[in-house]
Amino acid sequence: QLQASGGGSVQAGDSLKLSCAASGRTFSSYVMGWFRRAPGKERESVAAINWSGSNPYYADSVKGRFTISRDNAKNMVYLQLNSLKPEDTAVYYCAASSNAIISTSPTSYRYWGQGTRVTVSS
Repeated sequence: QLQASGGGSVQAGDSLKLSCAASGRTFSSYVMGWFRRAPGKERESVAAINWSGSNPYYADSVKGRFTISRDNAKNMVYLQLNSLKPEDTAVYYCAASSNAIISTSPTSYRYWGQGTRVTVSS
């Protein structure tokens, strides 16, 4: 029901835009989040956005470089990745939570996309 896309292999400093297409239900009222799992590391929350798009959450490691947005009419969520660093290399997942409050815990998210790989070389 969630399909992430847009990953790729880029150089440090480059940009990518990840997309998450939702289908099968309307996610306009859901909190949407992006997580990533780097090689040898646990899954971590990167960014999250509530239904209105106000006060999005960003992990400190991506604040000022990544931007999360959503288009409820299109059932889409995006993650703009700018000034990419090698440490951003990971598989990125979009997820949806029916909770009203943004959470960084993966257990709060019921629906998950399959992941899209981002590789940043120095």
